[in-house]
Formats: sequence, C-alpha cells, structure tokens
Amino acid sequence: MIFDELEEYKKDLKGLLKKYRTLNDDIKVVKQVLEIMPNERPPFSFRIDNLGIETCIIKVKMIACKALKGRGVNSGLRLVYAHFPADQRIVFIEMYHKNDKENEDRQRILNNFK
Repeated sequence: MIFDELEEYKKDLKGLLKKYRTLNDDIKVVKQVLEIMPNERPPFSFRIDNLGIETCIIKVKMIACKALKGRGVNSGLRLVYAHFPADQRIVFIEMYHKNDKENEDRQRILNNFK
C-alpha cells in the first residue's frame, strides 16, 4: 500500500503534534491497519457519501492516541482519507480533533478529488 498526504493534511498533523506528541507513532499503527483493511469498517470508520465524486472517501472515527490518556480509541481524533483500490494507494486528506471541528472539510475533498 502506498500512502500519500495532502499538504493541508501535513499542516493539520503538524498542529496536532504540538498537543499530542505520540501522534506519529499512532499514525504508524493506523497505516498498519489500513494496509490490511483499507475499506470502511463501521462503527470505526465509514464512507463519506453525497460528495458527487467517484473517489472512495473514508472517515475514521476511532483512532487510538497514546497521548490522550484513558481515552484510547475514543480519543476524538478523526482521519479522512481517499482510497484507490486499483492503485493500492491511500491519500490522507485531513486530521482533526472532534472538539476543534464538527465535520470534515468537504470543500478540501472536492478541491483535490473531482
């Protein structure tokens, strides 16, 4: 599996790393899971529909973050990515904490995956 990142995602991650120092290690674990099971897996992740695009966009709701003590997978961190099964490729689009933002940035998705 090939993993790519949008520039906006890199900025998201850089900001979150200031708060959650273990996030790089946590993302490595997420990548290991995505290599085996990249599709949506309710209730942990689901496909974002009604975007008007064919690209498979998935939002992961439960990411284990060691920096959030006592919370585990219910940490509140969200990851949005595009999955391209034919290319065996995943592009990370956005990462945020649910307290900072209610929903994914649909405009960012549309700007990058029309």
